[in-house]
Amino acid sequence: MAKEGTILVVDDNKAILSTLNLLLGRYFERVITISSPNLIDVSLRENKVDVVLLDMNFTSRINTGNEGLYWLEQIKIYNKEINVVVFTAYADVDLAVDAIKRGATDFVVKPWDNDKLVTTLHSAYNIGKSKREVKHLKELKQEFIEEHRMYWGTSPAMRQLLKTIQKVAVTDANILITGENGTGKEMLAREIHILSNRRDEIFVGIDIGSITETLFESELFGHVKGAFTDARSDRAGKFEVAHGGTLFLDEVGNIPYHLQSKLLTVLQSSRIVRVGSNSSLAINTRLVCATNSNLTKMIEEGAFREDLLYRINTIHIEIPALRERKEDIIPLAEMFLSKYAIKYHKTINGFDEGARKDMVNYSWQGNIRELQHTIEKAVILCDGDVIDTHSLLLKPTYNAPQETIYTLEAMEQTMIVSAISRNKGNMSAVAAELGVTRQTLYNKIKKYGL
Repeated sequence: MAKEGTILVVDDNKAILSTLNLLLGRYFERVITISSPNLIDVSLRENKVDVVLLDMNFTSRINTGNEGLYWLEQIKIYNKEINVVVFTAYADVDLAVDAIKRGATDFVVKPWDNDKLVTTLHSAYNIGKSKREVKHLKELKQEFIEEHRMYWGTSPAMRQLLKTIQKVAVTDANILITGENGTGKEMLAREIHILSNRRDEIFVGIDIGSITETLFESELFGHVKGAFTDARSDRAGKFEVAHGGTLFLDEVGNIPYHLQSKLLTVLQSSRIVRVGSNSSLAINTRLVCATNSNLTKMIEEGAFREDLLYRINTIHIEIPALRERKEDIIPLAEMFLSKYAIKYHKTINGFDEGARKDMVNYSWQGNIRELQHTIEKAVILCDGDVIDTHSLLLKPTYNAPQETIYTLEAMEQTMIVSAISRNKGNMSAVAAELGVTRQTLYNKIKKYGL
C-alpha cells in the first residue's frame, strides 16, 4: 500500500521523536518532528500537514495539560481542518477527553502500543481526507447544479411537463422517465432531485448498460471482503451510497431478466444485502429510472418483469423529442453557443438566418445531445463572428451529394444514429444490427455525444 499523509509530531522528548520518526516513516509519506510547540506555527505554514500528534505537557514538572490544550486551540485557529491526536500519560485520560471536547480527533496513551498508535493516526488522516473530499464534492456539486439546471423552454409540451414535475418531485414516489436518446433524461432526474425534499442529500446516477452482468449485484448492492476474487475490501453499493438521497438508474430496460428479481426484492423490502453477506441493511432511497425502450412491449416478449414495472412506474414522465418542441431549438442553440464560445475563446455573435432555418427544420434524431454536439463543432469550425450553414454540418447522411467527402467517424456516427432510429432506441437490437457488443455501442455513443 502506498504511503500517504504528512504527520507533525510535537514532543519535547527527543528520544520519543527519534523513535516515532522511524516508526511512522514506515506508514506515512512524510513525518515532521519538532521538540518545541513554539515551532508549530512555522511548521504548519511551511508544510501541508494532515495530522498533528501533540504532547500535552512541555514544561518540566508541570503536568496539568493546559499547555497542550492551549496549543490545540492555536492549531485549530490556524486551520480547523487539521486533525489533532493528543499524546497523554495513562493517568491523564480525563485530560484527553477534555481535549477531544475542544476539537481533538483522538488520543493515544503513553507508553503507547505501536499498532494502536499507527491505527489511530491512520484513522485521523482518513477522517481529514474524507472531510476534504466531501467539501470538494459539495463545491463541485454546486457548480454542476448551476451549470446543469434543466432548460424548460417555452413549448407547451415542456411547460406542461414542468407543472407535473413540480407536483411529483416533492413526493418520494418512484418515477420512470421515458424518451428518446439525448432528450435529457438524466438532467430531468437531477432536476427532480433538486426540487425534492432530498435536495441536500446525494444524487447517485448509474448507467445500467455499462455494467456487466457479473458485477450488477456488487455495483447496486455492494459486497463484503472476500465475496469474490477481486473483493479485497468491503464496498458499499449504489443503493447504500444514495441512502437518504436519490438513485438514478439509466437504461433500466437493459437489466437482464434473471437479475430483475434482485432489484424488485430491494424495492419491496427497502433493504439490501451485500454480496457475500448474510445480513441486510435498511435503505431509504428515492428511485428514478429512465429508458428509451418500450417496457410494455418487452413485458409481452418476456424480456421485462411486469411486477418490476409497477414498482418503478408509480409516476411516468415522457420527455418530448426535440423535433416536437421546435420553439426551443434556437434558444438551446444560443445557450450552447454562449458556453462553447467561452470555452474555445471565440467571439461569435450568433447564427445567420440560413443556419437558424436549417436548425429548426432538422430532424435531430439525437435530440438535445446532438444539438449540443453540433453547436460545439460549429464553434470550433467557425472562422467568422456568425455561424452559418456550412459550419453546422447538418447533412452527414447516405444521400449526400457525391462531391461531399465524409470521414469514417462521420459515417460511423450516421450509421449508429440511423440504427437507433430504426430500432426505436432498443440498444440490444442496435448492437446486433451493427455487429458490435452493447458495451462497444455505448462507448461509441459517448464518443460521438449521441
